[in-house]
Amino acid sequence: MHMKTILSCSLVTILVLCACSKKEEDFGASGAFEAEETIISSEASGTIKAFDIVEGQELRAGQRIGFIDTIQLYLKKEQLKAQVKSILVNKPNVSAQLAALQEQLKGAEREQKRFASLVKADAATQKQLDDATTQVDVLRKQIAAQQSSLGISTAGITEQTIPVELQIRQLNDQLAKCYIINPVKGIVLSKYVEANEMAAPGKPLYKIADMSSITLRAYITGDQLAKIKLNQVVKVMTDDGNKGYKTYDGKITWISDKAEFTPKTIRTKDERANLVYAIKVKVKNDGYLKIGMYGQLKLQ
Repeated sequence: MHMKTILSCSLVTILVLCACSKKEEDFGASGAFEAEETIISSEASGTIKAFDIVEGQELRAGQRIGFIDTIQLYLKKEQLKAQVKSILVNKPNVSAQLAALQEQLKGAEREQKRFASLVKADAATQKQLDDATTQVDVLRKQIAAQQSSLGISTAGITEQTIPVELQIRQLNDQLAKCYIINPVKGIVLSKYVEANEMAAPGKPLYKIADMSSITLRAYITGDQLAKIKLNQVVKVMTDDGNKGYKTYDGKITWISDKAEFTPKTIRTKDERANLVYAIKVKVKNDGYLKIGMYGQLKLQ
């Protein structure tokens, strides 16, 4: 009876070990989840007047989340705008300065027409008509010369404003950079500054990652390398907390072209392998997957 009990226990143990071995064999590789993290830095210097985000908050691309003090830049811009006005006030009033000559021209043209009628009626000489015509031509040339001179003067004054206008455009760009605009959709992972702190160009403000898709970085042995290819669909499995697994469809997006030593935190299918190859598997996230979470995959 005692011998039967020993045999029964041994049989159960063997079956359990086989089942565990079978379960381990189901998995092709193991690894941890990661996401493409982006550190957003300041593009301006000054006091942060508002910075309305918290860690874990989801942000959309183009969302304004704060701003840096802009008063000095604004005042400098107003000063430059006033400088432009002071330059432009010296531009000549072309129409006003030509008005007198244009009135003289109209009078001369009327005289020309009158003498032309008188010549036809033999009431005036041809010389009088020629003199009237000459006067018209002289006035037209004077107007043309005056227009050219005023045009050159106007263009010169306008050119004086170009450097100032460029400075205003630079200030507009600097003012725009004072507004903290989130560039990519994602979830705030870390927040490095608070409102009323000083910002400087290049100073990190927060870290964000798009968690809608997440990547499992796993490691495979050399024997498994020949069995996979880019864009291959695999099953990714994670612990569901109830001694079971949640299963996701994943796609292999990257395969390392060189081997590396097995990371201490990663267990591969072949415990005897010293060298493994890293691969990345992209998985659509349902909100359950987190950065650093352990995952396993099996090849289909």
